[in-house]
Amino acid sequence: MAIYDHSKYVSLTMEFRCNLKCVHCMIEGTMDRLVPESDESFHELLAHNSRTRQWTGLILTGSEITLRRDLPDLARQARAAGFNHVRIQTHGMHLGRRAYSESLVEAGVDEFFVSVAGSDALSHDKITTVKGSFDKTLRGLEILDEYPDVATITNTVVTEASYRLLPAVVERLAHLKRLTQMEFWLYWPMTETDEKRLAANHLDVLPYLKEAAAMARSLGRSVEIKNFPECLLGDDSSLLVNDQPQLFIDPAFWDEFARNGFYQCPYKDECKSTQCLGLNTAYIKRHGDHSDHLVPMNKSLTKDIALRETMV
Repeated sequence: MAIYDHSKYVSLTMEFRCNLKCVHCMIEGTMDRLVPESDESFHELLAHNSRTRQWTGLILTGSEITLRRDLPDLARQARAAGFNHVRIQTHGMHLGRRAYSESLVEAGVDEFFVSVAGSDALSHDKITTVKGSFDKTLRGLEILDEYPDVATITNTVVTEASYRLLPAVVERLAHLKRLTQMEFWLYWPMTETDEKRLAANHLDVLPYLKEAAAMARSLGRSVEIKNFPECLLGDDSSLLVNDQPQLFIDPAFWDEFARNGFYQCPYKDECKSTQCLGLNTAYIKRHGDHSDHLVPMNKSLTKDIALRETMV
């Protein structure tokens, strides 16, 4: 069962630089053109929330938000404006420097959403294309694990290069006490074709994804799966959570995003799912529409799964 209410958070994109070159990066072709939210927009959002209390949590994000030298100050301002939680979304490398992690925690950052690309240095660094990135990220998570008031969340992008590693990722992070939630995001290209051939076949991914989810839940972690057909997940369909916090980002991003062509499914008109994004254009071109495997979700099935989830 999800422990974070996405409707209570707002996400602000305040940086479009990154010092990794992950092979699965969705915005590598637009990073130089996208414009981060301005400091003025940041202060306007703080003032708005101070008046309305619309959100309880602020997420500071970007290609890599820790490249902003004033990040601790942004967190302090958000806390002073009344946000109960400040989260950063990061690749985590800089968190491996204890003094830096301490500065963020002291400034009021209490939630860290950290990308973990692989299960060890060899696999992770191959995906990020930066040697030593895994060791720094893991060290950062272990440093944060020492703070009782800090929560960590991990995200692993699921691609041809990573799907077989998912159970090993969970196992490698099993020792972390503050790791509250693990997320698994199925990769999609923000184009009509999968030029990098990274979009893994859902049928191949499924057993590894289910095993990783079961392992994470056995460790007391919440799990969220994104961009995967709900009907294929079976008893784990309640783990599909495609909801997101409200996002403030350069509008040009959405023009690129729309090219993926989500919501394609042979059973779209009869399916009752409220979470499934179906398939996208690039995926169908590579792997087909799985009309022989997908089934429409119906209301009674959705309710039955939700009931079973509450009883776990």
